[in-house]
Amino acid sequence: MKVVALSDTHAPRRWRSCPPRVAEQLRDADAILHAGDVCVASVIEELAGYAPVHVVKGNNDGPDVVAPETLELTLEGLRVGMIHDSGPAKGRLARLRRRFPDADLVVFGHSHIPLDESGGGLRIFNPGSPTDRRRQPHGTLGLLTIERGVLTGAEIVPVT
Repeated sequence: MKVVALSDTHAPRRWRSCPPRVAEQLRDADAILHAGDVCVASVIEELAGYAPVHVVKGNNDGPDVVAPETLELTLEGLRVGMIHDSGPAKGRLARLRRRFPDADLVVFGHSHIPLDESGGGLRIFNPGSPTDRRRQPHGTLGLLTIERGVLTGAEIVPVT
């Protein structure tokens, strides 16, 4: 299963429509995880044209974005938690383990800083932002590969 992880698209200021290099990755996706700050619901509708979308609410999302603050789901047997803001870097793994005790993977956003870290039986993953790189060298997204309940691949992909 190919899963595209996104966060912090910040439409319409930063995302007027799906950027071509993002669309390339979405075309053969089986699922899309958006870790918040879509800002307007039309982004979710646009993404849904590619694959089923799972989204959590971010701190900049408008009232038309109907999404939970956190989400727990199972993809191809892998237990996934999602949240927008994971809090400070210090203690993040332990804090997310407490928040999502059954998760194998937690996807989050907010900082716009890509991260792929593991510890204590948990993998945490921030895909960064494809449209608002801030102090990062590139806009990014995440590609996750899941096979029979195992995360077999996790990659941060530059898209700008």
